[in-house]
Amino acid sequence: MKAFRDLQVWEKSHQLTLAIYSATSNFPREERFGLKSQMRRSSSSIPANIAEGCGRNGDNELRRFLEIATGSASELEYHLLLARDLNMLEQPNYEQLNQQTCEVKKMLSAFIQKLRTKDNR
Repeated sequence: MKAFRDLQVWEKSHQLTLAIYSATSNFPREERFGLKSQMRRSSSSIPANIAEGCGRNGDNELRRFLEIATGSASELEYHLLLARDLNMLEQPNYEQLNQQTCEVKKMLSAFIQKLRTKDNR
């Protein structure tokens, strides 16, 4: 069992989630159960899956939850693009959030690769 709060990737994904909540706070009211909800759900799924994986037994299960977190990050990446194209996010805000999302995805990928290398020893 690992302490998820000690992981930099968890901290970065938590900060991303907070930024998504802030960015979506001004979305149109009709998006309350649509894109706004989807973006918040997919962003919060990233640190939640990291935390859940850390609470499981062994690196194989942790890796599986990191892979799920990566999928949620990819989903968020698309939702950001859609929000930008629907003029719900301004370009500078989109670029910042997208950059944060890509950074988290890279960190997740490196962590997964580290766990795979550890398994192959």
